[in-house]
Amino acid sequence: MSDFDQEKQTPGPTVTSAEKFAHETVAAGSGGEEVVYDGVLVHQDKGVLSKLRNLEAALDRKFGLETQAIDRVLPENKTHQPWHQQAVMALLWASGTMNISCFATGFLGWEFGLSLSQSICVTIFGTLLGAMITGWCATLGPGTGLRQISISRYSFGWWPSKIAAALNVISQIGWSSVGCITGGLALSAVSDGKVSLALGVVLIAVGSLSISFIGLRAILVYEKYAWLVFFIIFMVMYGETASHADTKTKSELAGADLSGQVLTLLAIVYGSSASWCSIVSDYYVKYPVDTSRTKVFLLTTFGLTIPTCIGMVLGCCVGSAMGTNQDWADTYDDLGVGYLIQSMLFPYGFAKFILVVLVLAGVGMNCINMYSAALSIQQFARPLATIPRFFWTIICFGVILALSLAGKNALLTVLQNFLALLGYWNTSFFVIVFVEHYLFRKGNLWNYDLEGWNDPAKLPVGIAGLSAFLVGFIGWMLGMVTTWYVGPVAARIGEGGGDIGNELTFVLTLITYIPVRYLELKWIGR
Repeated sequence: MSDFDQEKQTPGPTVTSAEKFAHETVAAGSGGEEVVYDGVLVHQDKGVLSKLRNLEAALDRKFGLETQAIDRVLPENKTHQPWHQQAVMALLWASGTMNISCFATGFLGWEFGLSLSQSICVTIFGTLLGAMITGWCATLGPGTGLRQISISRYSFGWWPSKIAAALNVISQIGWSSVGCITGGLALSAVSDGKVSLALGVVLIAVGSLSISFIGLRAILVYEKYAWLVFFIIFMVMYGETASHADTKTKSELAGADLSGQVLTLLAIVYGSSASWCSIVSDYYVKYPVDTSRTKVFLLTTFGLTIPTCIGMVLGCCVGSAMGTNQDWADTYDDLGVGYLIQSMLFPYGFAKFILVVLVLAGVGMNCINMYSAALSIQQFARPLATIPRFFWTIICFGVILALSLAGKNALLTVLQNFLALLGYWNTSFFVIVFVEHYLFRKGNLWNYDLEGWNDPAKLPVGIAGLSAFLVGFIGWMLGMVTTWYVGPVAARIGEGGGDIGNELTFVLTLITYIPVRYLELKWIGR
């Protein structure tokens, strides 16, 4: 039996959310006709929403399309996961991060004027720090059976959590756009320009849609095995390019200028790993409640850190080489990262093959982002949750495609701005959820009313969550460094500024949330 079939099995009779929704319309007394699906009597009305639900149910029966959406996965509906299924907690992120985007991010150390050793140290430390935040957030998934944004309702509150959902959509769409651009550059290079960058972007977006459209089962099966191919490819790339790395040239930066560039690179690298913290539990909801939280943390943290560093450190090496290899630098500046990979690897035909494989790595990252973006849209409002997930996946696909085509000629600008932005808001997200869990709920899931996850009357109002988030936003604006804006505090660190947005956000969010949450509990009681 395949992994796909094993994960599809659940104990007892299966009723899809589409069938459940249709059955509920009978109680509401709506008109229509009654039909039987798999032995279950359901109701079909003539509305557009009902037709979408019925289509979702039909796709589920034929292709295993996920229909559960944001509903909580109950403990009795979870089954024991063998070790190779638990390993997916690491392999999922390995397949999603060993890609051209991470490789290109490694160039930023060279762009900022840092030496190779400085770039590598910042990359490893920043990646580990961001991955630890994501790893902790992952530990709440198996125990609650809830998606990450749903979990945040217990700290942000019912209404403010919708802000987090909106930012989540923006974040994941931004990541997917970057993935489409880098994949499109690779396809254009491998075809010697016969496939235009725009067409390459479209092909990557369509490939990502084809997996995320089906849902979690398809994503987990793809990511479980894809990482090994990408790992081999990157090892080959190390073997052919590592000797070109410039280990001798020292950075000309010093003092505040050096500190500023290090801080800015740290913010970007940290953001690339921390950005997963707002979606990580989306992929852990089916693991048993008694799954070791330590195991979840370690598998997720190192499942993110190691493969991300593999790609970024290689980018650091190649970036340093471009300081002494003018041919590589000219190729990158004039034609982009795809042609650079093709020119630095040998033989020529093998380089083309590697580019094609790396395109698939971009698809792996994008399908994760596209899937979670659709789930977050369903959390904006209850009516949106009744619309099938696959519909929102298609909408996200359209937005990603439009952004990718619009930004295809400014890759590094897109990278720097989106990655930094992701890190800022995810820092606030982590602090609020973390403090609520350990300080106010004593680190015990029994103190969460999990049955009330979708009931505003049983969740915090959100005064503390919203206040802390808004004050944290001030920290973003004071300390951020982007190509279009440098905060007043950041501007005081070196000539180009030093990004301390995450540090300010962490402190301001923390000192705001604790006292306001105490008052919220005292006056409102929840």
